[in-house]
Amino acid sequence: MKVAVTGTSGLLGRALVRQLLADGHDVLRLVRRRPEGQDEALWFPEVDTERLRGVESVVHLVGEPLVGRWTPHQREAIRESRVSGTRLLASALASMSDGPQSLLCASATGFYGDRGAAELTEESPVGEGFLASVYRDTEAAAEPAVSAGLRVAQLRFGILHSTEGGALSVLLPMFRRGFGLRAGNGTQWVSWIALSDAVRAVTHVLDSTLSGPVNVVAPNPVTNREYANTLASVLHRPRLVALPPRLLRRFFGAGLADEVLLVSTRVLPNRLLSSGFQFGHPALREALQNLLLPVT
Repeated sequence: MKVAVTGTSGLLGRALVRQLLADGHDVLRLVRRRPEGQDEALWFPEVDTERLRGVESVVHLVGEPLVGRWTPHQREAIRESRVSGTRLLASALASMSDGPQSLLCASATGFYGDRGAAELTEESPVGEGFLASVYRDTEAAAEPAVSAGLRVAQLRFGILHSTEGGALSVLLPMFRRGFGLRAGNGTQWVSWIALSDAVRAVTHVLDSTLSGPVNVVAPNPVTNREYANTLASVLHRPRLVALPPRLLRRFFGAGLADEVLLVSTRVLPNRLLSSGFQFGHPALREALQNLLLPVT
């Protein structure tokens, strides 16, 4: 098929484009600058709908990174990059009579907020907090495409794991030096997924009839304590550091600490599993070993 993708310079976007091309699909990269080739088209601040004719599906992955201190300006950028971008793209697709028939939008497990040890599925309601409101509004922004009859899937990603970027690449230098970080008391649940499984999940949804929310997480979430211990064990390093919430807020900022590092989201991929998707790396230890240890 021919697939258009936003966010192709990001961790997931780069990997997804590689996989789509390897599978023999045509990829149109949707960019926010002057297009530099026939495989690129402008989508922001205005969607080039003419270039989208003949495209069957759009995968929308754009979102301001969550790293750094959340100043009022940064909070606005986090929200607007997701909500306004999704609304712009969904409205443009809805206006086309011969355009793409499906839209896959990136959301995140932050939709559920801080929920303790409760097992969360696609049927669970939205949580509370800044990020939960951002992802609620992001998903709602795709409504024009839904109303126009497109198949719209909201991909609620867990924490992507890759040595190419993301949270793991930030943690590795500390853990390799023996200063493995446990956040707070470590009882909060972490919903994660290997990058390779995340890419396969996206292509699975592209090829399926799935619509609505889809949790893109490994089937075995872990507590923060278990996560830190497992990563330290795989690297054969001690885990020495446990930062209390007040120090996490000082080092990382209150927004990132309270909305990402200290929240507990125990999310399950029920709709992926029921649709026949098989994970290549369902357990954390095996996934980390596959990423970090040399092949023998």
